[in-house]
Amino acid sequence: MATNNSAADSSGAPIGPVDATRVPRYAEPTTFARLPRLDEVSRADVTILGIPFDSGVSYRPGARFGPGHIRAASKLLRPYNPALKVSPFANQQVADFGDIGVNPFDMQEALTTIQSAVTDLRADGSSVLTLGGDHTIALPILRSLARDHGPIAVLHFDAHLDTWDTYFGQPFTHGTPFRRASEEGLIDMERSQHIGIRGPLYSEQDLEDDRVLGFQVIRSDDYEVDGVASIVERMRKRLDGGPVYVSVDIDVLDPAHAPGTGTPEAGGMTSRELLNTLRGLVGLNVVGADIVEVAPAYDHAEITGIAAAHVAYELLSVLSLNR
Repeated sequence: MATNNSAADSSGAPIGPVDATRVPRYAEPTTFARLPRLDEVSRADVTILGIPFDSGVSYRPGARFGPGHIRAASKLLRPYNPALKVSPFANQQVADFGDIGVNPFDMQEALTTIQSAVTDLRADGSSVLTLGGDHTIALPILRSLARDHGPIAVLHFDAHLDTWDTYFGQPFTHGTPFRRASEEGLIDMERSQHIGIRGPLYSEQDLEDDRVLGFQVIRSDDYEVDGVASIVERMRKRLDGGPVYVSVDIDVLDPAHAPGTGTPEAGGMTSRELLNTLRGLVGLNVVGADIVEVAPAYDHAEITGIAAAHVAYELLSVLSLNR
């Protein structure tokens, strides 16, 4: 049976993915990018964590199956990133913890479970890249991070603001995590930013409430007017000066690029625009990230899964260069 390079582990170098030129991509490990499991390495600089939870959705369910779908698509990734000139699996140890079990019927228990799992994985200094799951999971992750870092700049890629108050009278849903995070003092209200916002709102008050909660908005349409380079410049100016948490709702992409999601909106970003924007995070203090709302039941030909896997790859590349 082919395995990861165990000799690399004994020498202290990171264990990377299984070599796709020797073992077919459709064989053997089902981990992200065919990387080792966390229990196969002594420690990880970055831990991949799956959270198969979608009890906070307000429309189409299915994001609980997102982590497995992203992992399946990630088998196509290769070890060298020419855009950033880095080998993200050679410069740091990346390992896959797998998925945690989260109660789908008890929201408070689910939030506590997620926060505890992230805190445990971060205990030895590992960064956590989370595969969701719906966007509710961002709140307990931020609770964990804020314990060590204090208020964090949230860079939020999404079609939607996710700063609404309640859905059906419930305060914890995929449309409310960043309102709760702001109210709890978890986010840096001078440095947080949405990117990719578009589509109808409930009222003009939504935007005013969002400003009060500490977010600056870059619209999807701004890419058409200003271009990627200008957006990256604005993003870096806003985020500079402290820790940054990156939260990527895959519906930030146009449905042509990510049909497999629960609340699609027309007029979104291209995958090329998103990947190039993420590359602009090199040099900033990124302390964690998530990719959420991938719902494979609505996907076609793995389009959404492939996009999400590449988002994860760029984030891992940024973490590698920032180490």
